Amino acid sequence: MFNRGKKRMLAVVLSTALSGAAQAKTDLTMYYPVAVGGSLTHVVDSIIADFEKQNPDIDVKAIYAGNYNDARVKALAALQSGQPAQLSVMFSIDVHELMDLDAIIPFDEVATSDEDKTWLNSFYPALMKNGQVKGKTWGIPFQRSTIVMYYNKDMFRAAGLDADHAPKNWDELVDMGKKLTKKDASGQVTQWGAMIPSTGYPYWMFGALTKQNSQVLMNQAGTETYFDKPAVIEALSFWKSLGSEHKIMPEGTIQWGTLRQNFLEQKTAIMWHSTGNLTAVKKSANFDFGVAMLPANKELGSPTGGGNFYLFKKSTPEERQAALKLVKFMTAPEQAAKWSIETGYMGVSPAAYNTDALQRYVKTFPPAAIARDQLEYATAELATHQAGRVRKLLDDAIQATLTNQKSAEDALKHAQQQAERVLKRFE
Repeated sequence: MFNRGKKRMLAVVLSTALSGAAQAKTDLTMYYPVAVGGSLTHVVDSIIADFEKQNPDIDVKAIYAGNYNDARVKALAALQSGQPAQLSVMFSIDVHELMDLDAIIPFDEVATSDEDKTWLNSFYPALMKNGQVKGKTWGIPFQRSTIVMYYNKDMFRAAGLDADHAPKNWDELVDMGKKLTKKDASGQVTQWGAMIPSTGYPYWMFGALTKQNSQVLMNQAGTETYFDKPAVIEALSFWKSLGSEHKIMPEGTIQWGTLRQNFLEQKTAIMWHSTGNLTAVKKSANFDFGVAMLPANKELGSPTGGGNFYLFKKSTPEERQAALKLVKFMTAPEQAAKWSIETGYMGVSPAAYNTDALQRYVKTFPPAAIARDQLEYATAELATHQAGRVRKLLDDAIQATLTNQKSAEDALKHAQQQAERVLKRFE
């Protein structure tokens, strides 16, 4: 009897302990976009699995939500439904909108220890421009990129060009593009010199051209845009001229989603695209290719791009600490290096490039360092209050110009007038 009673008591104690352990577990839901090519989901899943092994008291559910816009819409819908997520990777340029909705909290409120503050200062400054507002850090970089120039070295050689010399400025882009453009006997183009995508994220590509022309598109506070500045108009006129005047690029619009395949099928010798495509191109190209910084006009330049981690306001103190622990793990040098190697996105801190893994990778595959090196010349991506509306105004102006519906000047002046109306209440 005594033994049976003792066993029952022990069972009750164990059951209570196990129940308490289960209750102590913190569940996190994270929305994650898969916006560019490559097998990103299995990489994220692998990093999360490693995190959970080290943190058995935290369970992470990653919801893959399509592109960046899909991720934002679904995450915000979850917040309204009463089943909110605790964190998400969303566009770095969503920061003003998320603040206006009172949906997120700054990392400074959770990352309060000396170690946390050191971590907050460990990222490349150019990547923080879209995440810091009014002296606080609202977004932490993870799935980050710049636009880089991919080029087919075999086509360069066939055209009598130096395969190790990509266009370094706008004039060289035009001159080399003409030599790289081929036509058949009937005059139909069989190989284009260059392609710059003008759907999907046209404002992003355009931000590169304006930076190369020494002009940014907005102020840091996200309350002003500069769409009608002479240098902006000149940049859009140049973009249009590549197809309409110089004939090195198809006229009209070029699809973001199919451009990588066009490059892999050797329909174009040069493409401008996210560094997030680097690993996919490396795995799929059956020709010799190179990667270079974008060409300069008055200066070199590309906007940064991609996603930041955000912490949602509707969360408990325990959930916030668990979410911070996850973000710190995923942005740690070793994880950032793994992420960069397997996807093509950049390591988000200098420490990531000091890891043995990324140093070895860059040594064997130098293109992996191009996006990082270009950060020296990078600017923030277009980010304003009412970001979706403002971006659409600029996108529409770009496409109206490229499709010959309006002149660059008329389209951009109209976009600026409309943007000023949208942003007036935020001045």
